[in-house]
Amino acid sequence: MTGLDLQVMGPALVAGLLVLATHVPLGVIVLNRGIIFIDIALAQVAATGVVFGTMMWGANVSPWVIQGSAVGAALACSAFLVWTDKRFPTVQEAIIGVVYVTSAAVQLMMLAANPSGAEHLKKLLIGQILWVTPLQLLGVALVYAVVLAIWYYRDLQRERILFYVAFAFVITLSVQIVGVLLVFASLIVPALAARTAPPGMRPVIAFNIGVVGYVAGIVASALFNTPTGATIVCTLVPASIIAAMILGGTFGRRVQPAEPSADLGRAPGE
Repeated sequence: MTGLDLQVMGPALVAGLLVLATHVPLGVIVLNRGIIFIDIALAQVAATGVVFGTMMWGANVSPWVIQGSAVGAALACSAFLVWTDKRFPTVQEAIIGVVYVTSAAVQLMMLAANPSGAEHLKKLLIGQILWVTPLQLLGVALVYAVVLAIWYYRDLQRERILFYVAFAFVITLSVQIVGVLLVFASLIVPALAARTAPPGMRPVIAFNIGVVGYVAGIVASALFNTPTGATIVCTLVPASIIAAMILGGTFGRRVQPAEPSADLGRAPGE
């Protein structure tokens, strides 16, 4: 039980709650629009931006330079996806897949020249949630608060450009804290589990499912000395499966999954 150190687990849990607060509502939109893999593609692009910034300016450069490199890469990718979403909506998911695999390949090529590339890749995949600092949490909370305000007051389901820009900023911050794998899991898994619930209840239910998965994963990681990000993924999935079974029995017969399609908000001929 010595691994259950609240000084370490407390900030990690706060980081998880912050991630869920933004990823859950954005994940609901991603599912509704049918662009499931946009999160992992943008996360991979942001991670590639981190690798590029580190390679160009060195590991000891200001974190703001690395952050700028990651944000720049994610925003450029978002602009490209907005363009393809307007012109090739029927194959948008395939284009997103191509973006992901290309970004991953470029990242591996850059890391091949780094003696500690394997360790760097591991950090990008599973994150460093146990080592998050209060200052990091404050910065992340401020950005996430702005994104949540945009989500609350604007219709990100319809406003593609605003959605992609907000998504890029959220993913860029999250991937450096929780890693690529947990970013994808946090966005899709709880939202998918809550899909049979009434639309107005889905974000709240999905958030609570995510909390259960994060708490169980952090505790299990501390007890068994396993990588925290990977462990949270492995607890989030079964927690979501159980929740989905319960929700399916409760709401499945009463609620029809009438969701806006991926073409919602597009003018004829777009």
